[in-house]
Amino acid sequence: MSRSDAPPSDARRSADPLADSTISRILKPWQDDPDTAGRWKAIATVNREIARWELNGQLDGWQAAPDVPPHIAAALQEYLRFGRNLPAWADGEKIARAEDLFIDGSMLSCTLLFCASLPECYVIPDLATVLHAAGQLEAHTEYRIRSTAAMIFPVMMRGGLTSPEGGGVAQALKVRLIHATIRYLILRGDPSDAVRSDAPAEIAPLAAMNASSFYESLWMQGWNVERAGLPCNQEELAYTLLTFHYVFLRCLRTLGLRESPENEEAYLHTWNVLGHVLGIEHRLMADTMEQAKAMFEAIQERGRKEACTPDPRPDLGWALMRTMQSYIPFRVLKPFPVLLTRYLCGSPCQDDLQLTGRVSIFSRATFVVIMGLIRAIDTSVRLILPNFSLSRMFTRVAGYQLTVKMLMDQTRPLKLPESLLNEVDTVTHAWHNDPRAPAWVNAVERYLTGRKQQTERKAD
Repeated sequence: MSRSDAPPSDARRSADPLADSTISRILKPWQDDPDTAGRWKAIATVNREIARWELNGQLDGWQAAPDVPPHIAAALQEYLRFGRNLPAWADGEKIARAEDLFIDGSMLSCTLLFCASLPECYVIPDLATVLHAAGQLEAHTEYRIRSTAAMIFPVMMRGGLTSPEGGGVAQALKVRLIHATIRYLILRGDPSDAVRSDAPAEIAPLAAMNASSFYESLWMQGWNVERAGLPCNQEELAYTLLTFHYVFLRCLRTLGLRESPENEEAYLHTWNVLGHVLGIEHRLMADTMEQAKAMFEAIQERGRKEACTPDPRPDLGWALMRTMQSYIPFRVLKPFPVLLTRYLCGSPCQDDLQLTGRVSIFSRATFVVIMGLIRAIDTSVRLILPNFSLSRMFTRVAGYQLTVKMLMDQTRPLKLPESLLNEVDTVTHAWHNDPRAPAWVNAVERYLTGRKQQTERKAD
């Protein structure tokens, strides 16, 4: 298969053999053991143990706690032995280049996560259904955003994937097991059993029961394997990966901040390395923007052909918009997240999430005029000052509000090891000035974010 093509149909009926076999060993074949209470206890044990996976170096020779049942300890230790290694094709120089790009992008990177990567994740109906089932995302949007950031920061900070002191591999392996647990519970057993020729086409929901926990809600969900394939299948995992590297780079181009081809391919490569750690097959990864674009659009086109009733996408999209708006200080600026998402993601996405018509015509017209003016100014001034960018400054200002207030709140730190939290704090404090911008642009940015007033108060 050419990587510029859509993923093959079998990608929807395949998942992650390593993680799935690990969870199936721990939770045991469903038909052979009806003890659901024992499964919730086993999942709690797994969650407690993987919480100890903090830094990459700790994974080498890791041992479960003495009170962990032997079959759980053996499954987790074998999972780490096979899952913690980077692929042979990982290129350390490209990874370092991508880390520089993320750190240099700083608060801009977070803006694009909130206003582009996450909304695009909701476009595929089957994937949105899983996200909806996995914890009622509409009601816990901020928690999910913070959980995503708790993986992205350790991966993209220096040495996140390559250093024993980094935490990217450790965090990714946790996420991989969470995906496998979701699959097991929705399918009520090993995913490989659900795609056998003699398996039922649909797993009926247990509507008569009341879920008392997150895990029970997944167990009761029901799933049509014939129509949707497996939950969190290879195609959906590949698509999610595209939202975090291709969409990010595409948005930089949209904002007039296009990176060099070498930087773009290094960024794609680094996320592909992460994809390997997350259990995504190499054949479903894109090495170039052209390949990524073709694959991304093909998956979206297929996804949009699938009817989904009820459609969870608008609720997911608007839950994300409301969460971002709650951190915008002035009422006149509250439409900004919706407007920026529409601008970055385009008409098809805004139609999928029903972002059309939720903002006044005046706000929409004003935004279009301002963005056009910014692009015109940037294009003209860069003829003299190549690094000048009002577009970069304004997206950094938006990112500051969201990054500092939502992610860096000291009263609710991200769920990361202390050493990584300190590193995140150091990195984000270094973002207060844009090294690419002239001093006067940084001064304007400090004023718009309120950091100028904070500095003056500290001086007094």
